[in-house]
Amino acid sequence: MTYRITLECNTLRFAAAHFATFDGDCEPLHGHNYRVTLELAGSLTQDSWVLDFSEAKRLARGVCKELDHRFILQAESRVLTIARSETAYEVGFGDRRYVMPRADVAALPIDNSTAERLAEWFAGRVVAELAARSVTNVEMVTVGIEEAPGQTGWYAIDLSGSVK
Repeated sequence: MTYRITLECNTLRFAAAHFATFDGDCEPLHGHNYRVTLELAGSLTQDSWVLDFSEAKRLARGVCKELDHRFILQAESRVLTIARSETAYEVGFGDRRYVMPRADVAALPIDNSTAERLAEWFAGRVVAELAARSVTNVEMVTVGIEEAPGQTGWYAIDLSGSVK
């Protein structure tokens, strides 16, 4: 039998800048106050929970902190030019150029900084954190990244190997 817990907390947030690319174009640089929804499903532990809510919140807040007040760079973009030095990233699209200190950039292994890709990356980080904590009973991780009220991208990882 599978059980689920869901976190939809005001504390699962991050503020970040980005620009997405689409149809050969690039959005202007802008930011969002993102909200995160996390759902974990699996069997119960000996203490009768999927994961303690406090532990799940701590884990998710840690991942939010990696993105908070940063520029989200789609490091695997097929259309941006990206140059990295010891101190900065230079990102280009057409005649636009942005130079940002490395400390201000969250360079993610994604091809676009859409809510869907951010949800996929976030879910992968949650899975890695669960593994680091030796959590073995969680069978499904689902993440929603809301970039504006009513606009949420979702991604789910079935830890048996298939994607939902």
